[in-house]
Amino acid sequence: MDKVCAVFGGSRGIGRAVAQLMAQKGYRLAIIARNLEVAKAAAGELGGDHLAFSCDVAKERDVQNTFEEMEKNLGRVNFLVNAAGINRDSLLVRTKTEDMISQLHTNLLGSMLTCKVALKTMIQQQRGSIVNVGSIIGLKGNSGQSVYSAGKGGLVGFSRALAKEVARKKIRVNVVAPDN
Repeated sequence: MDKVCAVFGGSRGIGRAVAQLMAQKGYRLAIIARNLEVAKAAAGELGGDHLAFSCDVAKERDVQNTFEEMEKNLGRVNFLVNAAGINRDSLLVRTKTEDMISQLHTNLLGSMLTCKVALKTMIQQQRGSIVNVGSIIGLKGNSGQSVYSAGKGGLVGFSRALAKEVARKKIRVNVVAPDN
């Protein structure tokens, strides 16, 4: 069976580093970012037959369409990495509601949506692995990052609960919380 890995947020930072490692381990990769050109550049640097896709993880239809395209062009995704994230540092009293919603949609809802779609195939296959990229800030908090902390802290709870939901289906769910 093909090893296919989807890396949301794979065009830069931790996602890009994960994509490089997965390519070395023989995975066929889908590099997903909001900006298709940036995703294509990152996929091209990996060599091989890796593909790039554009997706706003906060939009369910975008996520569904992206998974359909990945399956059509790469095969079934059996490894999912959620590294897409945004941060708009600001004291809570100065944070615009739109910025709160945007951060929570990208940093928490986006991972929930990608997991929901990926699990349909993983459950059918009775195998799979999901890694959600959180942050130490989600565990300990930080001044000026209350909204970011809430989203990443929520991702920890979500990942732990989801791991318990799908463990019997031989699907692993982990969350990592690197120090920013």
